[in-house]
Amino acid sequence: MTFPNIEHSIAIPYQLRVLFTEHAFAPENPLLLDLLCSKESGSRRKALFYLDEGVAAANPNLASQIEAYFQRHRDRLNLRGIHLLPAGEPIKNNTDYLKEIYAQIENQKICRHSYLIAVGGGALLDTVGFAAATAHRGIRHIRFPTTTLGQGDAGVGVKNGFNFRGKKNFVGAFAPPFAVVNDFSFLATLPEKHLRNGYIEAIKVALIRDAAFFDWIESQADALNAFQPDAVRQLVHRSAQHHVTHIATSGDPFEMGSVRPLDFGHWAAHKLEQLSDFRISHGEAVAIGIAIDTLYSQKMGYLDQTSVNRILNLITKLQLPTYAPELEQTTADGKNATLAGLEEFREHLGGILTITLLKQIGQRFEVHEMDTHKILASMQSLPR
Repeated sequence: MTFPNIEHSIAIPYQLRVLFTEHAFAPENPLLLDLLCSKESGSRRKALFYLDEGVAAANPNLASQIEAYFQRHRDRLNLRGIHLLPAGEPIKNNTDYLKEIYAQIENQKICRHSYLIAVGGGALLDTVGFAAATAHRGIRHIRFPTTTLGQGDAGVGVKNGFNFRGKKNFVGAFAPPFAVVNDFSFLATLPEKHLRNGYIEAIKVALIRDAAFFDWIESQADALNAFQPDAVRQLVHRSAQHHVTHIATSGDPFEMGSVRPLDFGHWAAHKLEQLSDFRISHGEAVAIGIAIDTLYSQKMGYLDQTSVNRILNLITKLQLPTYAPELEQTTADGKNATLAGLEEFREHLGGILTITLLKQIGQRFEVHEMDTHKILASMQSLPR
């Protein structure tokens, strides 16, 4: 007797919400209360908080504000703790932090109807997001990105990752957050370097999706250099909108295929971060990676010189780097160390190399192989 195979498609709807506010923890601001209580009613909603130490230092009243908010709404909310975690990429290299989060989830009886809330930069959001995605096979997770990069790009997506064996985001999960709250008030205390980091991801998404947005960034370069709030907020909002739209409409939100347009410039960027032991920030590395792939697009005959000049000029005008000495590092056998990022990117994609390049500003396309001699020539042509 034979038995037929069983196949059935499973459709799971996700609501990817990015909300914008200021002073989310002011007692009179209803946004967080409405979010936490937006699902089925019953017992008081449990929430466990994780704060980036850098953000907490820059906002010394943050923890007490959160406590006061939950005390104000104690009839509906139940604060189960506030924990500090180190800022920056090193947190993603140490599994001890993950173990601490798992232990606190267990100790505080955080269940699938409770909330894990992360407030901080991209590394903390990644770490807490991964813990939320894996504990109990998924706990509701709310992100509060506190950087321009997080609010406009990394924090509004569906990915989280943890570094392993020296490889960035080797371990991770696709897990859409319950919500993302972009609280613009956090940008007021952000160091200049981290304000600029988000600019390059906005440039990236403009280059691959929206020439008019690129024109706008060019026109606002002076305002962005002066960190004028209206210009910075508009840039963050438009960047977030493009990133969320791509995730929701690309037909591949969990990246089952090999096309990664939102990773334009990132194959070199990820490697440069590793080579510098993360001295180079993600935004700085992406700026260099975009510069490399822009020049490569030109050297392969895909992109005109005028567009190349505009792109490189905008990167440098916004005081982002286009070169780092790590580009000169070599491996034990004398090969350029950055080029190893191509093979690592291929492995990350599942064995098929797919690199996004430019035909013009606002129009991208993909290639499945790259000329390493032209890559090296592009590196040599980078503005120093």
